[in-house]
Amino acid sequence: MRLAVYQPDIAPNLGAMIRLSACFGIPLDIIEPCGFPLSLKALRRSAMDYADIADMTRHNSWQKYLINRPKGRLVLLTTKADDLLWDFKFHPDDTILMGRESAGVPEDVHNTCDAHVKLPMFGAARSLNVAMTAGMAVSEGLRQTR
Repeated sequence: MRLAVYQPDIAPNLGAMIRLSACFGIPLDIIEPCGFPLSLKALRRSAMDYADIADMTRHNSWQKYLINRPKGRLVLLTTKADDLLWDFKFHPDDTILMGRESAGVPEDVHNTCDAHVKLPMFGAARSLNVAMTAGMAVSEGLRQTR
């Protein structure tokens, strides 16, 4: 299981996903460009010392990510999905992909993914925080595959 984040907009959310990656022992792929200057200083501010223990790989672009990504399915968490997280069957080599906080992912990225999954939400709620959603998806994926 891996976590990937597509062009994150908000440093504290990326920091939370770095911490998630470190605490759950799963690799994290950061697909740039980011909506903020991504530096060691920014990572230390948002991820604290977890950036030192997380298994992170930075990719300069979506195209570079596709060339270098490991085998397995690419599972996009998106509000534009029919499959619910609770019903989806994860595989141990899946990569869970999170989109940008402001815009999700573009259509070509959406179409590249092998599966599209959403969290069920109550009433008029539109979406949860991206890092919170990543935590729930990773936790469910690990629960199913370990």
